[in-house]
Amino acid sequence: MPASKAAGRTLALILPVALSLAACGDFPRPFQGNPGPVAARLAAPPPPLLAVPAPPNALLPDAASQRFADALAKELALRTVPAVAEPSRQGDWQLGITAALHKDQVIPDYTVLDPRKHAQGSVQGKPVPAAAWADGDPDVLLAAAKADAPAVASLLTGIDARIKQSNPASLMNRPAKVYFAGVVKAPGDGDARLAEALRKDLPDQTLLLQAAKPGADFSVLGEVTVTPTEAGQVRVELQWVLTDASGRERGRVVQLNEVPAATIEPTWAEVAPTIADQAAGGLRELVEKARVAP
Repeated sequence: MPASKAAGRTLALILPVALSLAACGDFPRPFQGNPGPVAARLAAPPPPLLAVPAPPNALLPDAASQRFADALAKELALRTVPAVAEPSRQGDWQLGITAALHKDQVIPDYTVLDPRKHAQGSVQGKPVPAAAWADGDPDVLLAAAKADAPAVASLLTGIDARIKQSNPASLMNRPAKVYFAGVVKAPGDGDARLAEALRKDLPDQTLLLQAAKPGADFSVLGEVTVTPTEAGQVRVELQWVLTDASGRERGRVVQLNEVPAATIEPTWAEVAPTIADQAAGGLRELVEKARVAP
């Protein structure tokens, strides 16, 4: 067997092991939607900001109300909900907080309000000793925020899912549209060979390739770095970067290996199909993650 063919098969065997996924970019926002114009008229999705104003009816003194709003907004942010402890503005979604006294305990109640101030869902918090709550004890309020933030975040996620499922233009209800920008910086015929192979392997029933960037949900760009090492070997690194329609990076697939230079010179014909097959699987996984956590 010629040396170039043997080397090509070696790369084909090793690259799948070298595949790794690493989500990058800003934290996911579980209630940020991207509706089409028809769906926007039917139901406005939660925006990328949730106002958490100081609650006037939560059985707390004014200063303690603000402390609790601050603590809850911070805890929600830790759970990928971009919340701010301030009054809502026009177009904002809002978290309304009330509290009721039950014997010697206070039970907080949280209601998500849409921009029209219509309630979209509610959840009860965990009971808190009434005396400590009424005193506005900072440690008690912080503990209550930590205890209740997961339930509030789950409520928001459920609201988002309900809106998306009712929206025929949502990524939950249709294949993702992906613009493939090609491959750059590969030596020889690598750019063309890798691009051709990925265009064959990437589309499936959940992902459609389109020829132009406008209207695409995501874009993919492949970038190759080849570095000579020693004794005719080269270090080959391929990065396939996925970005969303706003230009935010949503993750990347990285393939890395050290192989004989003859593997990719003068042509990538033998290895491109295997590289693309592995990269396509990783990219589809990234798209699926972005689909459910935009």
